[in-house]
Amino acid sequence: MPRETDYLLDTHVWVWVVEGDTRQIGPRTRRTLSAAARAGRVRVSPISAWEIGMLVRKERLQFTLPCSQWIERAVTAPGVSVAELTPRAAVESSCLPGAFHGDPADRMLVATARLGESVLVTADAAILEYARSGHVHAADCTR
Repeated sequence: MPRETDYLLDTHVWVWVVEGDTRQIGPRTRRTLSAAARAGRVRVSPISAWEIGMLVRKERLQFTLPCSQWIERAVTAPGVSVAELTPRAAVESSCLPGAFHGDPADRMLVATARLGESVLVTADAAILEYARSGHVHAADCTR
C-alpha cells in the first residue's frame, strides 16, 4: 500500500493559510491542503515559528495577536502537526546535495522535508528550482 503524502508548509505558506490569504495560494493547492488537513497530513516546522518570531521582531510581519499566541493557535489548527526538528535534520541541512543557497531556515525546511519524505509547499523560487534537480519534493503553492 502506498504511503500517504505529508505536506510541510514553508513559513510564508503557513502564514497565508492561517491568515486566510487565499490570493497567494492556487486553487489546486487549496484543495490538496484541505484534503491533507482532513487526513492529518499537514506539517509545520519549529524553524518556521522561529522565522515568524524574527519577522515580527523586525516588524516585517504583524498579527492582531502577540506572536506567541498566534503560533500557539496556528500549531493547534485541525489537521496540522509540528514536524520534529531533529539533530539529523540539522546535520542534513548543512550538507544538502547539489547547489542550494545558504538561508538557514530554508535549509532546515528542505532537510526536514527530505528526511520526512514530505512535499514542501512553497512559493520560493530557489526551493522550487532545487526540487527540479530532484533533491527534494516540492509543490508550487501558487498553482
